[in-house]
Formats: sequence, structure tokens, C-alpha cells
Amino acid sequence: MQDIDATDRAILSILSREARIPMKSLAGRIGLSRSATAERVARLEKAGVIRGYRADVGQLEEGQIEAFLLVTLKRTPSLGVLDGLAGFSSVRRVSSVSGQLDLVVEVKVASINALNELRNEVAGLDNVEDLTTSIVLRREIERS
Repeated sequence: MQDIDATDRAILSILSREARIPMKSLAGRIGLSRSATAERVARLEKAGVIRGYRADVGQLEEGQIEAFLLVTLKRTPSLGVLDGLAGFSSVRRVSSVSGQLDLVVEVKVASINALNELRNEVAGLDNVEDLTTSIVLRREIERS
């Protein structure tokens, strides 16, 4: 790829902060036509300078992160693990399930950091063999 000029650097700077900016808005901010801007972005993508676009999710509003901790135990039953889980105020529901998993633990925490701390504590409980986390992105259907 040829050298990156000041306009390319401006495009990269804006896209690194606002990956979903409409092409028309990007073009207006750098002072080029929409088609010229789209060509530059496509060239940067093809050259591998722009490798992708992503959502960088930080801390959400307090109490807004819900997740499932999928727990495999070394042996069942494990009252010690259940007692340990009951001691965490962020644990909302624990279900024993059949199959490869042993427990599905529903949690609600204030931040990603709080979720990581809870994961570490649960993983450290005696008799926990494996732990996988799935963050709830959106509830599609919810009934009482």
C-alpha cells in the first residue's frame, strides 16, 4: 500500500472512535465526497490497515449486566458449592441441570469488572471444575 496521508489518518482517527459513523458523515468531517471517502476506506480495508469494526463495551449502567455462569462440578452433589453461591448477593438463581453442565447460575452485577471478580470467586470454590460465562445481550421473551 502506498503511504498513508493526512486524510487517511483523519479517517482512521474518526473510525477508531466511531466505527459505525455513516459514510456521509465521515465524508463531511474530512472534507471529501462520499464516494471518495468510501474509496479510501475500501482501500484501507483491502490493505489490512482497517482489519475490522467492533463494539468496545465498557461499564454499563449500575445493575444492568446480567449473565449466566455455566458450571461443571468435579463431583455431584456439591452442597458446598451451593452454599458458596448462596453467599453472593449478585446470584439471582441457581439451577441444577442435566447434560454436560451441572449448574446454571444467573447473576446480575453492576459492571464487567464486578462480573470478572464474581467469576474468579465462583471458579475458586472447592469442587468447581470448569466455568463458562455468557453475558445476556437482550431478553427476547420474558414471562413470570
